[in-house]
Amino acid sequence: MSCQQLKHKCLQHQRLDFARSSNKVWSTAETILKVATVNAYFSSPLSSDHSTAPGAPPGQTPGEVLALIGSGVAVTRAEIARRTGLARSTVSQRVDALIAHGFIDEDSEAPSTGGRPPRRLSLRTHDHAIAGVDIGASHCRVGLLDISGALLVAREEPLTIEDGPEAVLGHVERTLRMLLEAGDGNGPRTLRAIGVGVPGPVEFSTGRPVDPPIMPGWHHYPIPDFFEERFGVRALVDNDVNVMALAEQRRAFFSTLHLLYLKVGTGIGCGIVADGRIHRGARGSAGDIGHIRVGEREEPCRCGNSGCLEAIAGGAALAEQLRELGLEAVGTLDIVQLVREGNREAVRMVREAGRAVGEVLSGLVNFFNPETVVVGGALAAVHDQLLAGVREAVYRRSNPLATDVLRIEPSRIGENAGAIGAGILAIEHALAPAQIDRALTTDASAV
Repeated sequence: MSCQQLKHKCLQHQRLDFARSSNKVWSTAETILKVATVNAYFSSPLSSDHSTAPGAPPGQTPGEVLALIGSGVAVTRAEIARRTGLARSTVSQRVDALIAHGFIDEDSEAPSTGGRPPRRLSLRTHDHAIAGVDIGASHCRVGLLDISGALLVAREEPLTIEDGPEAVLGHVERTLRMLLEAGDGNGPRTLRAIGVGVPGPVEFSTGRPVDPPIMPGWHHYPIPDFFEERFGVRALVDNDVNVMALAEQRRAFFSTLHLLYLKVGTGIGCGIVADGRIHRGARGSAGDIGHIRVGEREEPCRCGNSGCLEAIAGGAALAEQLRELGLEAVGTLDIVQLVREGNREAVRMVREAGRAVGEVLSGLVNFFNPETVVVGGALAAVHDQLLAGVREAVYRRSNPLATDVLRIEPSRIGENAGAIGAGILAIEHALAPAQIDRALTTDASAV
């Protein structure tokens, strides 16, 4: 069986488990680990130092053993031996090294199949903190997660991204240090990785923003270096809609492998999950739908073009239209408030914005054929009006086969989606087998 076939088999098995467990409340840790750890494993090719012939079973290195444990595929030493074909002595070496380095615990007993009950292996969440940072146009949310993906604490504060990277990232640094120190004082020592989402195009391989329209002064700024120099851990940076899409798929739509996440706020963007993984394109600009032209519209856009979706349906554009009507609307939150108060012009504009978004989305649905479209962002707070317009356009203009099982739903994660998704991005890096193997290279028992 090839590596790709094995991946699909694992994912299909987990989807069946999820479907059969409809009466079970799935924890954050379970939902993230069952897919995120499998994806972390399969996203990295097997090391040539450890792999054998093509089609060799997974679990040859300590990092791959951890992936099996974290995903729930094998949670005892005997199960690992059966899954991998490794000798029990080799399995013990791998497991003992992971325990010694604090990656796993072996403390609770698994169900016995006869004889002495085996001891259960589990990911060690204590002393492994992950930071998830969601930077928006006018806010910053910093969250701390444990290595399983459970959100421990989050703090949001207003800021203006136009103040530039030094001011904004300095604020993030101070907030993160405060959250880390708020525990037992060992917080900074337990930090393992940092994930960051920013509201602009990002070259994912370097973590640097590229010509972000609403982020003056951020072009090619080395955001990863800023955090790595101050905290001594790896920092991963991505577009905010990508990390939000990751959070929704991992936590709320676990059984969905093809998903689009639309963020409709001050601007408009789209995160793409294909086969359970974020699709970024060749350089990281995939999903930038806010600058797709809508019909023959001519509204000027801040990107320099005209007729862009963002210039027609984005929160900034709607607020400007409401001000022209004499209504008090500085930003997206004001629009939401007007809609909730029943203002007819605000309701009409949000519904029309939904239709414009749906017009663009219908093309994406025909092209990508997702199972689920999730609509989030500030304007999703009035999703009854927004989604009515989106659904109207999508179901009218899309291919019937593409919409046969399509769901268009509001965000289930809500305001923490950015911080949680950025944290998951960092977790998948921290749990990647190659990363774990590197951490164990100084231990002779891991060789």
